[in-house]
Amino acid sequence: MTERFIKNEQLNFIKQQISLIKDSTKKNLPTTVLAAVVDSATAKILGHIPNASFDQQEILDLSRLKTDAEYEQYIQRLSAFLLPFPKITEQQLKIMFPKNKKLKLPDLSKIDHSQLTYLSWNDLRSNKKFIVYELDGRMAGIECKFTPTNKSNICSFCNGYGQVDYFSTVTKAKQSKNPDYYKAIGNLICADSSECNKKITSVEYLTTFLKDSLGI
Repeated sequence: MTERFIKNEQLNFIKQQISLIKDSTKKNLPTTVLAAVVDSATAKILGHIPNASFDQQEILDLSRLKTDAEYEQYIQRLSAFLLPFPKITEQQLKIMFPKNKKLKLPDLSKIDHSQLTYLSWNDLRSNKKFIVYELDGRMAGIECKFTPTNKSNICSFCNGYGQVDYFSTVTKAKQSKNPDYYKAIGNLICADSSECNKKITSVEYLTTFLKDSLGI
């Protein structure tokens, strides 16, 4: 059996491409046009998983699929190759946020690691949001201030539309000429991080945001 090689956000992207194909099939497009849509989706998927081996590329190939049932079976089959979010312990989280002596931790036993790109939870007492992500092979975490907006907007992480919170964090970047310098970064992200994890298809902005916040 081929080893696990698909990340959560990559599987979400694949599902997105399949939805586009299904929508195209309902439009009674010419066979050649529909074939081009499928070829384009396959190329985008392979581009989204650039290090896939030949065998893995064969697994990802969409060209043999014709019906909605076959597409659903394809998604189910890919789920077996899904890379889970790295296991993390409460002690590791405490070490990650050493200045927060009263750190409120999530119930890790209730988290589905198979559908997670990043781990996030809120501490309502302090109005803080915590985000943990595997950045360049190491687990990294930041804490932010968050404010519920009770409004819907575009999430900076997943680009999906839904209820969002405003959150901000102060970067660790310093300027030698101005030791008091600081920079706050603010964003709108999904109020429900589990829903965000179901929709996120790229980690480009997430990684940039974390690196900026950590001063990397």
